[in-house]
Amino acid sequence: MIKNELSVTDLKKSDFYYDLPKELIAQTPVEPRDSSRLLVLSKETGRIEHRVFRDITDYLHEGDVLVVNDSKVIPARLYGVKAGTGADVETVLLRPRGLDVWEVLVRPGRRLKPGAEVVFGGGLLTGTVTGVIEDGNRLMRFSCSGEQFYSLLDRIGQMPLPPYITEKLADGSRYQTVYAKERGSAAAPTAGLHFTERLLSEIRAKGVKIVPVMLHVGLGTFRPVKEDKIADHVMHSEFFTVTEEAAEAINSRKGRLFTVGTTTCRTLESAADENGIVHPMSDDTGIFIYPGYRFKVTDALITNFHLPESTLIMLVSALAGRDRILSAYREATELRYRFFSFGDAMLII
Repeated sequence: MIKNELSVTDLKKSDFYYDLPKELIAQTPVEPRDSSRLLVLSKETGRIEHRVFRDITDYLHEGDVLVVNDSKVIPARLYGVKAGTGADVETVLLRPRGLDVWEVLVRPGRRLKPGAEVVFGGGLLTGTVTGVIEDGNRLMRFSCSGEQFYSLLDRIGQMPLPPYITEKLADGSRYQTVYAKERGSAAAPTAGLHFTERLLSEIRAKGVKIVPVMLHVGLGTFRPVKEDKIADHVMHSEFFTVTEEAAEAINSRKGRLFTVGTTTCRTLESAADENGIVHPMSDDTGIFIYPGYRFKVTDALITNFHLPESTLIMLVSALAGRDRILSAYREATELRYRFFSFGDAMLII
């Protein structure tokens, strides 16, 4: 940790606040993907460079490994009506909890007690509430499963954009990475949105391995920290997988490990032991990374600009130091960078 920074036990939520003009919250993605701006921050010196995202190739060298999260966002927001009353119900799928059963966020929740039925798509899909769990989320059993279920989601579901994006997304594929594969996320791993197929090919041509892992992103990533002392905050768990092939490629690397996004970083830090060896596994993780954390495998992080007082800005502060991150964010606002999911990028190296 950088000298003169607050001690871990003193850290409060307000220590990660910064002023952000509302007009800097990106509402639409830029075209092409790799034309977004890139702020490069040295975690050792605090030096800042301003580049374009496609310049990321200048910082990657032969022997390095670039790890990405290949989870795919599902059109998880469903609008339906309560059977019997016709009352409007908004449902967001969070994660599967068994055969045909999903944990869901519902609004308004007070109308949906166990046994209540919700009809979606004019009767194409029906969900029955089977239980109430933490934070008021529901368990909902759906009337179909497998490929038929996902096909229906593609027809009647909507992309669950973050609440700070108020404009309608014209092309749903722009809220997916070009390498998205494993269906199950309720939100995109947005640091990866900047990559194009061409840019990935250029990176491979430099002798850099691109290795996929998977963490299904939940809406907990948008939930605010409520506790004043950040050490009291409890993360929501998310499911991740690191394959044997991925672990082998990471552990046998000759160069540095670049993680694309906080979800990838949290996956690898969850799968690594104290000696920095990443183990193949599938599990839930509730790892909360904030200043004072000792990184096991992450050498560099590609990420977006995060919400004030969020767990994500706390994670990047753990890697580069809180003072350096807040200083970089101030410079980014002064230079009119675009923030959050569809915004510009940062490389911490």
